[in-house]
Amino acid sequence: MKVDVKAELVRWARERSMIERDVLEERFPKLDAWESGEALPTLKQLENFARATHTPFGYFFLSEPPVERMPIPDFRTVAGARIGRPSPDLLDTIYLCQQRQEWYREFARSTGERPVSFAASATATSNVIEAAANIRHTLGFDVEERRRIPTWTDALRRFIEVADAAGVLVMVSGVVGSNNRRKLDTDEFRGFALADPLAPLVFINGSDTKAAQMFTLAHELAHVWLGQSAVSDSQPSLAPDNRVERWCNEVAAELLVPMAILRDEYRDGANVEHEMERLARRFKVSTLVILRRIFDVGSLTQQHFHQAYESELQRLLALPAGSGGNFYLTLGARASKRFARALVVSTLEGRSSFTEALRLLGFKKMTTFRELGQNLGLAV
Repeated sequence: MKVDVKAELVRWARERSMIERDVLEERFPKLDAWESGEALPTLKQLENFARATHTPFGYFFLSEPPVERMPIPDFRTVAGARIGRPSPDLLDTIYLCQQRQEWYREFARSTGERPVSFAASATATSNVIEAAANIRHTLGFDVEERRRIPTWTDALRRFIEVADAAGVLVMVSGVVGSNNRRKLDTDEFRGFALADPLAPLVFINGSDTKAAQMFTLAHELAHVWLGQSAVSDSQPSLAPDNRVERWCNEVAAELLVPMAILRDEYRDGANVEHEMERLARRFKVSTLVILRRIFDVGSLTQQHFHQAYESELQRLLALPAGSGGNFYLTLGARASKRFARALVVSTLEGRSSFTEALRLLGFKKMTTFRELGQNLGLAV
């Protein structure tokens, strides 16, 4: 049975997917004819095309292509210009996190949790050093503790744990939900924050390096302290034009590498590359963050900083990606341990359905749910 779908909707779905045309044409040889209106797909073909392009099936029956807008403020820029249409991967990730946040907000209300005191406790005019110190004190995650942690991965895991324990739902994933075929692109975004007094949520693009994720988490926590939702492309390079993003970057840098400590630690006149590596290990942050702080302290010219930053960025991009690790340990980061534990407990107590729990966690099997509960220390 042929489906009378408008050619412009097929073309819109293909463009929206951001999948190369030749890749889709290999799977759908009549794609060109569908887009020109010379042929119509069958129902089965249209269903497959919807899945391939991650398009909600009902969209194909609209009178015209919908205008999809980012559901939260978008501060991403490239060369000073706003990034255009968001990908289905980014949109679906935000929608999933909004659903999880909504669930946890209702759970927190039902169990009598109080709003976190730090949400919206700062403004973009607040003193950067004081704001960073407040975040560091609230989380109980200081520079000396990081010094004793052996690796960046361990430092990131600890950073996530203390933020989650403080009341922030921290979710880290390199894919959409649990779909390993839909990898998130760091060129599109590095993280986002969903502000809320009861259930503040931070999402970190897990496709990025562990050291880079440290900066993104610090940046998004600054958004939580502002009480402002946003999707960001947080990088410790030049200060963004947007005042809020600039403040969040400055707070993140000061949170991870306090200027007062850096001035004592930095060996002025030493080889910059050697200092960059040494201090990155010392503070457990990206070498790019250290480069930015060396520039901030006045030991690099802007030209030297640009050259060194680009060279180091290319070196980091060429490094092989690490392994994913244990699935259930990773899930604690993927869906936030705080969120996952609450959802498992609520389901076992009968307040939430298993269907809802599996949907929010992205599971298909009850055995996976049970094993997650056991790994969280819950009797399932």
